[in-house]
Amino acid sequence: MAEKSDSKDILGRTYEYWLAKFAGAVGKNAGEFYTPACIVKTLVEIIEPYHGRVYDPCCGSGGMFVQSAAFVERHHKSATRELTVFGTEKASDTVKLAKMNLAIRGIEAHLGPEWGDSFHNDLHPDLRADFIMANPPFNISDWGGERLAEDPRWRFGTPPPGNANYAWLQHMLHHLSPTGTMGVVLANGSLTVNSSGQGDIRQRMVDDDVVECIVALPSQLFYSVPIPVSLWFCTKDKT
Repeated sequence: MAEKSDSKDILGRTYEYWLAKFAGAVGKNAGEFYTPACIVKTLVEIIEPYHGRVYDPCCGSGGMFVQSAAFVERHHKSATRELTVFGTEKASDTVKLAKMNLAIRGIEAHLGPEWGDSFHNDLHPDLRADFIMANPPFNISDWGGERLAEDPRWRFGTPPPGNANYAWLQHMLHHLSPTGTMGVVLANGSLTVNSSGQGDIRQRMVDDDVVECIVALPSQLFYSVPIPVSLWFCTKDKT
């Protein structure tokens, strides 16, 4: 049994190694499928997903799920019994990378029958996750926000059509269970931007006490984005 587990681990590490190498080769498009392992591990170690439903609405190649399972295994438990994994990914080829990445490690994931856009084709509309971890694309302006002006997910305010950062945060808060915890990677600009009502959304989130903490990271951690980023940790119940 240990031998089989070791083989999976070696194969999984090899797959991750080549994903990282490929990310370095493709440059600016790397963020579509690969988040540096150091960032993923930081998210996982802070959130501590021991048991429950784990969700990533822009799951890329599945790195968040792999590290969540590794965290559980390090605490001498079975990830297949302790975690239920849910994900969505917009790029169809990247979904295939994710399914392969997870299959190598024996992780069963609910990624939907096909690719999906979390904003316009939510594959898990009724999900309320215990843990959410994500690295959404930064500052995207073509997310179709003008078609979602009255969406019930915008509890703290309608995000502008020209920037999806606060749409991602509110989408994840919508899918978070009453006692769940989420960690999200965002560009530092989201901390101070006030245009198009984004400052008002941020203020309402702070007033409602859903922001637990923010961790500033150094620059140059991503292959594709040299700008510094932060980790946002949010929860609906700080008790």
